[in-house]
This record gives sequence, structure tokens and C-alpha cells, in this order.
Amino acid sequence: MIGLDTNVLIRYFTQDDQVQAAKAARIIDAAPSAGLFISSVVICEIVWVLEDSYRHKRKEISEVLETMLQTGQFAFENKDLLWQALRDYRRGKGDLSDYLIGRVAHRAGCSHTLTFDAALKTSDLFRLL
Repeated sequence: MIGLDTNVLIRYFTQDDQVQAAKAARIIDAAPSAGLFISSVVICEIVWVLEDSYRHKRKEISEVLETMLQTGQFAFENKDLLWQALRDYRRGKGDLSDYLIGRVAHRAGCSHTLTFDAALKTSDLFRLL
């Protein structure tokens, strides 16, 4: 198994640098099932880069993440929690990273996560301070 950094996946999905995109595609397309590891931090960075640098909307980002989670070559840290956080992200107003924080805390036994982020007020995972 080989780990992938955020920039490799960004090049692969955006195709904004043809040389780097081609290198990324060769690695990803040739990888065996679950041969490429993607950490939760990389997922959060992908969302941030697509929102901030590429100005993608939540719907577009959700579609990219869903495609990634369904791609056989990829293995994920906490894949089940990523699916849950993606579902929360689609329904709510918070950031994907916030929902992932809430899901990880819940799995660790926390009843809720305290936050100042008003975008999370409707989520059962969080309580506003």
C-alpha cells in the first residue's frame, strides 16, 4: 500500500496541471484494489483546497468525495466515519472537517462535542458554547 498526499489527488481530479495530472493518473489507474491509502487529514485538505482555491460548491465537493469513497483503488482511514461525515456535510451547514471531528469524538464515546461554530447548531453531534 502507498499513501497519497492531497496535491496528487487534487491534480488527478482537477486536471489543472497536465504533467502532474498524467503522473497521478498513471499511479491511481494502475493501483491494485485498496492499494492507495488516503488519510482523513488528506480528505479535509481536499475539501479546503476545492472550496478555497477552486471555488467549488458543496454539491461538487460532495460528488468528488463520493466518487473517491467508491473508488476501489483507495483505502481510507475511518471510511465509515467519512461516509457519515459526508452525509452530515450534505445535510448541514458546517464544514466536512467539523462533522468528521464530531463523528470521531462520538465513536470515542463522547456524548457531544463543544463548539463556538453556529453552523453546527442543528447537529446532534455538537453543543454550542
